[in-house]
Amino acid sequence: MSGTPPSRRTVLAAGGVVALTAGCSKYGDEGAEPEPPKSEATSAEPSKSGGKDEPPPKPEELAKTSDIPVGGGKVLKDKKIVVTQPEKGDFKAFSAVCTHSGCTVSDVADGTINCACHGSKYRVADASVADGPAPRPLAPESIKVTGNSITRG
Repeated sequence: MSGTPPSRRTVLAAGGVVALTAGCSKYGDEGAEPEPPKSEATSAEPSKSGGKDEPPPKPEELAKTSDIPVGGGKVLKDKKIVVTQPEKGDFKAFSAVCTHSGCTVSDVADGTINCACHGSKYRVADASVADGPAPRPLAPESIKVTGNSITRG
């Protein structure tokens, strides 16, 4: 210690820092440790799987392979998907929403996927436009064939 008392400027500056620091805390939490942010990983809620990984849910079956005729297909209106089998064992799927005006296609017959709203027709092999007014092909959908089961894939 030098024995020299602090200058008035030093005392006032130190008091300002204390005042500013005190102004940043909430009433009643002086000296309290800040709470860590809550996240899902540190949640106190117990895991539904008991801490073990559960197998993924079984994919929903769209159709049986035996339901899809060779050279034809089946419209699954509730799923908004059409599944075709252009050649034996070759299964394809497309959106069942017509690219002309958004109607759901109605059926598959004579090698085409047909929309009853305005007469658009799409080829079962690739959903390309066979007859308009549809401006573009049906969008492809991903499927998986396992045994006699067709699921989204």
